Amino acid sequence: MGRRLVPLTLDNLPDLPKRCRSCVFWELDPVSGEAAVKAGRSELEKESWISAVLLEWGSCGRVVYVDEVPVGYVLYAPPAYVPRSTAFPTSPVAADAVQLMTAWIMPGYQGQGLGRVMVQTVAKDVLRRGFKAIEAFGDARWKEPACVLPADHLLAVGFKTVRPHHAFPRMRLDLRTTLSWKEDVEMALDRLLGAVQKEPALRPL
Repeated sequence: MGRRLVPLTLDNLPDLPKRCRSCVFWELDPVSGEAAVKAGRSELEKESWISAVLLEWGSCGRVVYVDEVPVGYVLYAPPAYVPRSTAFPTSPVAADAVQLMTAWIMPGYQGQGLGRVMVQTVAKDVLRRGFKAIEAFGDARWKEPACVLPADHLLAVGFKTVRPHHAFPRMRLDLRTTLSWKEDVEMALDRLLGAVQKEPALRPL
């Protein structure tokens, strides 16, 4: 089974589920988001947000392919790019962290470790860019796929609660102080993505 995680761009945005392509829950504040949906502009607003973040900050997501079929994705960005985050009772996200906004895996591909791999991939990218942690708002009452990730899933992939709440705890995955975890991430990603490549041997002329 061939798996690969590819940076999200405007080119592969159509590989996201239709409802996610037109969802601006995180990308706009509640009032602007509602206005965009009513005006039928939400898909354009999503494209505009991704374009702006790509230009100003860089990659803000990954699309997961299994045997060339898109089966999931993850979105993340510094909190300054995520207007909805300030509407949560446990905000703000810490200044040294990138916010894990949302993620989704197609039914039939769940329970195969792809969720953990996505978080590890984000962690590797965030570390490379000099951030100390990933934070996310969890849904403690999660019942079905939605824009806010289930708190139980975040706990299962290594997050810890830093601001408790009965509905939306803020959770954090500290990267800099967990060097062994960082090494595990590197090894897992190398195994998954085949990133370990031997230097080509020089042949005598």
